[in-house]
Amino acid sequence: VDPFSKKDWYDVKAPAMFNIRNIGKTLVTRTQGTKIASDGLKGRVFEVSLADLQNDEVAFRKFKLITEDVQGKNCLTNFHGMDLTRDKMCSMVKKWQTMIEAHVDVKTTDGYLLRLFCVGFTKKRNNQIRKTSYAQHQQVRQIRKKMMEIMTREVQTNDLKEVVNK
Repeated sequence: VDPFSKKDWYDVKAPAMFNIRNIGKTLVTRTQGTKIASDGLKGRVFEVSLADLQNDEVAFRKFKLITEDVQGKNCLTNFHGMDLTRDKMCSMVKKWQTMIEAHVDVKTTDGYLLRLFCVGFTKKRNNQIRKTSYAQHQQVRQIRKKMMEIMTREVQTNDLKEVVNK
C-alpha cells in the first residue's frame, strides 16, 4: 500500500505583512481515529527566503514561519524568526577587523518576547594606512552597549509587524 495515499496536501499561507501570501504546500497524514490531521500541522516551521515573500531580488534574509492555525485546507502561519543566509554571513566576516556581537531579549508592544542578535564590524577609515582596524576591548564593550540600547529602544516601542518590517 502506497503511504502517500493516506496523506493530504495543505496550502501554506504567509502572514498578511508579506506581499505574496501563498508559500507552498505541505503533506500531512489524514485524520484517522483520535489522531487529527490539524494537530500534525500545528507547530510546523517553514523557512522561506524574503525574496520569495516580497518578490524581489535581495535574497539573503530567511524567515521562519510557524503554523498556528488550520482553516480548511490552509495552514495559517506567523513570524517565528529571521536569519541571514550562510553565504551572506561569511561574506561579511573578514580578516584584519574586529567583529562585535551583541544579543538582547526585548518585549514588543503586543506582548511577543524577541531575542535579537546583532553583529557589527570595525571599518578602515578613508585615509588609513595601517592594514588592521582592530578595536580595543573597552571600545568593543562601549559599542556593544550602544548596540543593545538601540535594539531595545527600537523594539520596545513597536509591535511585531513593525519590527519584522524594519
